Amino acid sequence: MIKRAELYKKVKSAFRYGRVVALLGPRQCGKTTLARQLASPDPSHYFDLENPVDVAKLAEPMNVLSRLKGMIVIDEIQRQPELFPILRVLADRKPLPARFLILGSASPELIKHSSESLAGRVARVAMTGFNLSEVGLAASGRLWLRGGFPRSFLSRTERESLDWRKDFIQSFVQKDLPEHGIALPGITLLRFWTMLAHYHGQLLNSSEIARSLGINEVTVKRYVDVLSGVFMVRQLQPWHENIKKRQVKSPKIFIRDTGILHSLLGIRTINELSANPKYGASWEGYVIEEAIHSIDPDEAYFWATHNGAEIDLVLIKNGRMFGIECKRSDAPGMTPSMKIALKDLKLERIAVIYPGTQRYALDKRVTAVPFEAVCGGMKEIFG
Repeated sequence: MIKRAELYKKVKSAFRYGRVVALLGPRQCGKTTLARQLASPDPSHYFDLENPVDVAKLAEPMNVLSRLKGMIVIDEIQRQPELFPILRVLADRKPLPARFLILGSASPELIKHSSESLAGRVARVAMTGFNLSEVGLAASGRLWLRGGFPRSFLSRTERESLDWRKDFIQSFVQKDLPEHGIALPGITLLRFWTMLAHYHGQLLNSSEIARSLGINEVTVKRYVDVLSGVFMVRQLQPWHENIKKRQVKSPKIFIRDTGILHSLLGIRTINELSANPKYGASWEGYVIEEAIHSIDPDEAYFWATHNGAEIDLVLIKNGRMFGIECKRSDAPGMTPSMKIALKDLKLERIAVIYPGTQRYALDKRVTAVPFEAVCGGMKEIFG
């Protein structure tokens, strides 16, 4: 079992400023396992709203919950939005006899109700699958190929991992996405998600997808927003400001979990990945997710102009702006895009993340940085 000590501490810390903590993330990413550790040693304080027995226990929620003390966990809370006003009342008690940890798959309903009913009382913690700092550098290749969902990453064989991801994708398009308001047949939803996988690392062309699926462009954008809201897709927005060059203003699309990406693209092994046209884009997405997790920036963007200049990731942290380039090459060098970005965006530094072992300078403000430095966060990457 891989311990998620950093995430455990983050949730514990969130209770210092939130009377209720919402742990949000996709299904099967490990929320329930973590919550049960937090709720231990009293499992009677754990309510799973997908379990009919627990639903029956909460038939009179105010009477049941008001008597409990300590940590109370409510899983899949978006299934009973009527609980949010009750939690508001319980969270306002003085002294506060209980703390509430609510789990959800980041549905729009969950966010909406927690914001409206629990305003000023709820702290949110986002959670995904395993990351590099949790599994260790020795397993970075396996994490890249299989992705971070625990059951995929921890499978005994590549075949078992792939089978789990296929089942997950099938269940997601048949059950989860319709619950989030995507009204397309399962086979069409799978085709839609697969099309997004082929756009991985590219600008979203919603009109092209709309024509292919026979739906309108507004609907495509809404569906992409839903997939973003459930942590399956990242829409990396472009950084643009009033400078002379014409800049790209459409988002880039990334499938956040590389294991899911590879399954959608039909990639089964590392050899197939290395021969696939999406090899570089897959690496870029992998680095971007790990960098964002490790640095925890205030804002994250990409930058590109219509003349071809581009920076993969532009991060703003504490009012300072930095750039990251993702290069799957043995010895990356300085590029015209980096020079333009340093001048036009006034970036403090650019780190070129690559799969090598040596750190070396490409320019006064540009450094080639080994991928392993991502685990160390801001200081390791840009220090």
